[in-house]
Amino acid sequence: MCSPPGSTCDSVLALFRRQRSPALMSTLAGVMSKFRLAVVQLHVTKVKADNLSRARRLIKEAAGQGSKVVVLPECFNSPYGTSFFPEYAERIPGESTQLLSEAAKENNVYLVGGSIPEEDGGKLYNSCPVFGPDGQLMLKHRKIHLFDIDVPGKIRFQESETLSPGSSLSVFETPFCKIGVGICYDMRFAELAQLYSRKGCQLLVYPGAFNMTTGPAHWELLQRGRALDNQVYVATASPARDETASYVAWGHSTIVNPWGEVIAKAGSEEAVVYADIDLQYLSDVRQQIPITAQRRHDLYSVKAEQES
Repeated sequence: MCSPPGSTCDSVLALFRRQRSPALMSTLAGVMSKFRLAVVQLHVTKVKADNLSRARRLIKEAAGQGSKVVVLPECFNSPYGTSFFPEYAERIPGESTQLLSEAAKENNVYLVGGSIPEEDGGKLYNSCPVFGPDGQLMLKHRKIHLFDIDVPGKIRFQESETLSPGSSLSVFETPFCKIGVGICYDMRFAELAQLYSRKGCQLLVYPGAFNMTTGPAHWELLQRGRALDNQVYVATASPARDETASYVAWGHSTIVNPWGEVIAKAGSEEAVVYADIDLQYLSDVRQQIPITAQRRHDLYSVKAEQES
């Protein structure tokens, strides 16, 4: 785990921000083989100002515990639901992303801003903004796979009634490792995680809001599968469970290691969970079971269209 603010770790981070060269990033990644990750399981209400205020407080709490990367849940500023998306939608930059930018800078963290309903050009997206410790927007991931499901007698939900899908992969670099971003339903698509792994990601983060049907059935199973298949760390951030909401989130935000083991997990209530991400351990797992070197590229491959 990195030391508290003012430490050698922070000095190296400052150097990274001043001199972002590929050679330097490679060197620092080797030096800084451990860092603390925090996942915020936020209680989301219909009052946007309260959601933003609570998020800011918990980001500060996470940073105070030595976290260098902090992840918020899907729709952290808005109730989850197609009827709410148009009402709560913002442009980026906007009110919510301004707060995230300030919180990242104030607390010297890489901040994965869960997701917010985004309006752009007359369309709505489910978008995850990521900010660096300097408060600058590093990327914006728009949910690629829209949550359109119909489980008879249990749940029907159609994000495509109001949202448009994103069309790009999202990877950002830190002095620790590369991190790939997906949102909720994106996690069900193994190809996306494989592509992120091929791009050098060692941590995948999925802000998500599985419900009371899919949550107990698949939430942890999918995370462990993505981690094990790709020998990466996987972290998910869910809203806290609110039984009075029209869409009830499962909760249980989780962090899984490259061996497929759950190393941190929340309950259903609002909480911050932590894990120390150990990249040397990840390297050891990959050496012990060298699936990357043993893949039969002569028989099969997964390839992004952008690479064609």
